[in-house]
Amino acid sequence: MKSHFFFFLCMLALPLFAQEQSDPKATALLQKIEKKYEAYQSLSADFKLIIEVPGEDRQEQQGRMVQQGNSYFIDLPDRQIYCDGQSVWLYLKEEKEVQINDAEEEDGIASPRDFLRVYASDEYVYALANEFVEKGRSVQQIVFKPKDRDSDISKIRLTIDKNSLEILQVRTFYKDGTRVALVMSSLSANKTYPAEIFRWQKNNCPDCYVEDLRL
Repeated sequence: MKSHFFFFLCMLALPLFAQEQSDPKATALLQKIEKKYEAYQSLSADFKLIIEVPGEDRQEQQGRMVQQGNSYFIDLPDRQIYCDGQSVWLYLKEEKEVQINDAEEEDGIASPRDFLRVYASDEYVYALANEFVEKGRSVQQIVFKPKDRDSDISKIRLTIDKNSLEILQVRTFYKDGTRVALVMSSLSANKTYPAEIFRWQKNNCPDCYVEDLRL
């Protein structure tokens, strides 16, 4: 589950990718979205994580994320992830285990703002795809394809609200048939959060086993 979350949290060859160049119209739209999200001092959102693996039952989890600068907090039913910009704490609730690692920029996607690093990384080509109206909103989709043909990911589909420029969904398609979708809701911006919420505290689980893997 962790790898699936952070890969979404990172992103079938299609005819629109016949050339290894991205669609200028998609680039212009992504730049507008990036400008909007980079202007936020902080972000918080409720989300639904949907994981579909061939031969297994579909999984759905409700979660919450908060990001402020380089710090973030992710709360899922089975785990919590804390990052203060220097260290990352993975708290596995049932196992009563905490793993601590050094924070690295490429660790994954912790909020919609982090997804924008994907388009800026030059590791994908992308183009505008479907455009439609859903629940009264004008919706635009952008499809990303990894340049690395050995990637486990076949494509990523980003869905946005054309008017508000908010990211509504990121859906990752893996070559083994796995599908992972992050569906956003109730986005809130520019609140101030205390630094403590981005660090795991021992009193959260006094009898947890803690494994410190930091270098």
